[in-house]
Amino acid sequence: MKVSKLAANLIGSEIVKIGNEVNELKAKGAEIANLTIGDLNSNIYPIPAKLKEEIQKAYQNNLTNYPPANGLLSLRKEVSKDLKNRWNLDYASNDILITAGSRPLIYAVYKTIVDEGDKVVYPTPSWNNNHYAYLTSANGVEVKTTPENNFLPTAGDLRPHLDGAVLLALCSPLNPTGTMFTKEQLSEICELVLAENKKRGENDKPLYLMYDQIYSNLTFGAKHYDPVSLFPEMKEYTVYIDGISKCLAATGVRVGWGFGPAHIIDKMKALLTHVGAWAPKPEQEATAKFYETPENVDTFVEDFKAKLEASLKVLHNGIQNLKGKGLAVESIEPMGALYLTIKLDYIGKTKPDGSVIENSSDLVFYLINEAGVALVPFSAFGEDKSEPWFRASVGGLAIDEIEVMMPKLENALNNLK
Repeated sequence: MKVSKLAANLIGSEIVKIGNEVNELKAKGAEIANLTIGDLNSNIYPIPAKLKEEIQKAYQNNLTNYPPANGLLSLRKEVSKDLKNRWNLDYASNDILITAGSRPLIYAVYKTIVDEGDKVVYPTPSWNNNHYAYLTSANGVEVKTTPENNFLPTAGDLRPHLDGAVLLALCSPLNPTGTMFTKEQLSEICELVLAENKKRGENDKPLYLMYDQIYSNLTFGAKHYDPVSLFPEMKEYTVYIDGISKCLAATGVRVGWGFGPAHIIDKMKALLTHVGAWAPKPEQEATAKFYETPENVDTFVEDFKAKLEASLKVLHNGIQNLKGKGLAVESIEPMGALYLTIKLDYIGKTKPDGSVIENSSDLVFYLINEAGVALVPFSAFGEDKSEPWFRASVGGLAIDEIEVMMPKLENALNNLK
């Protein structure tokens, strides 16, 4: 049966494919340490009790009709205050758009800025930019990054590709690596964006920067930087992506917000009215109430991120221990988010049954079956399947589960020749 060309050529999610395999094995009784999902086990990491209480109260008060298209004013006002208090960013409530998590915002940024064939620049690895470029018929330009730069693009990496581009998509802390831009790195990139826009005439579309900082509150010692704080003149060109899904362990609550130039935010709002991507009204009401007291956010975040950091350190130290034993592994010390970047240099090795690990996907499924360990290869984030790098998310596991899995991983890797 015929479908649209867009639908016919959609690339399925590699993360979903791996997740399906894990779920099938678990249904058969297998014990799998699932490090694939950028999500949280809500029994280990529940949302704030006060937020849950306010959500329940909002439903009891029958706040179940449509919210305003751009979000409840009460929530937009609280977001505006939080941006000022937390990052010293000045955005009025009308410059803020509330949606059901951050995905509709990212899609709306692409659809609002990008015409068919327009150049969009993004680094690899990065989350889903390849798919959003496809959905908007963009000319996606992938800029390969290196482990030496923590898989973050440098100004030097980006400079050759920005001429004529309309959108640069960046994220810090980065999904999938948990690494972050330094002040110098981000400053140099902002200078490139400003220089590129100075070259353009008034009838030319600007080069916009989409800056995804959904993990900005989950940082471990390193300071989070953002474009407009570094260069106020970037305000004209920067659209931010943010929300509660990560910082409040509230991935399923679905409250995200974008903010940026009014003419972009207004068009994003207009677009999403036809999609119906608003966050549920009770959850918006509850989030506004929760943010009325900044200590609510600060207290929860400090405790939550300390737990994530502890889990990441156990995993990182475990990988470094395997490295010390002579295994061909590496990991990059986590700076933020809930991810550890792991190198498993076993592509080309032979399994006990005589078959060869030909690519990163082969290694993933070997480890699922032989070690009960599930990782996501960087090929799911735009990298080639020949790359031996993987994302490990600690959000779904307790520390003792991470400790139990390490000997199983060691044994499975030692069985490859």
